[in-house]
Amino acid sequence: QVQLVESGGALVQAGGSLRLSCSASGRTFSVVTMGWFRQTPGKEREFVAAIRLSGGTTYYADSVKGRFTISGDNAKNTVYLQMNSLKPEDSAVYFCAADLDRRYFVGSSYYTRTENYEYWGQGTQVTVSS
Repeated sequence: QVQLVESGGALVQAGGSLRLSCSASGRTFSVVTMGWFRQTPGKEREFVAAIRLSGGTTYYADSVKGRFTISGDNAKNTVYLQMNSLKPEDSAVYFCAADLDRRYFVGSSYYTRTENYEYWGQGTQVTVSS
């Protein structure tokens, strides 16, 4: 089992920055990829970013490229999502997720799908005011 806890969500003005954290515990040695997703009421959970913990390969949704940065601290079992130039449309509950599949997938498609992640955190609210 892997437990994930997100933190760092807040209310921020448009153009501002936030850093989300996701702390993992339990069988963390089995985690291969960590991802961030977000969800607003009535909509499906959407991919934001992902990172393969060994090697550091990153993947981003087009909507956040150049504004968000995902990073990992393997010693602390923590993954971060630095969010800059925030927009009101970034408002959502942000979830982190863990994938244990050790296969390497070419391209980003695999990492964008919620069904490929085995463990999820409870989410943290980000609200961007205009």
